[in-house]
Amino acid sequence: MTDPARKPSTDRIPGEDRLAEAARRSHARDAAAKNDPEPSLARRFGQIGILGWMIAGPMLLGVLGGHWLDRLIGTGITISAALTLVGAGLGLWFAMRWMGDQ
Repeated sequence: MTDPARKPSTDRIPGEDRLAEAARRSHARDAAAKNDPEPSLARRFGQIGILGWMIAGPMLLGVLGGHWLDRLIGTGITISAALTLVGAGLGLWFAMRWMGDQ
């Protein structure tokens, strides 16, 4: 039997909407985590290694190429220093572009 003094069931409890919204957000985060999982630790270490070689590789090429040119021309370390800086700039540019793609 229904009590005429009782309120209809369409009334909401004051905190129910916030609770339902929090549950929806939590479910959406769980679904997003399943669709795009966090990379493994080994993958992160691999990314760090690649990033390091992207910077160090062009610098090493600049040092080696500059040393060879310095010996060939006889300019001391002038060309080595210049090509090392060029290699560092190029390596940083490569790294920034690669990080933007990730």
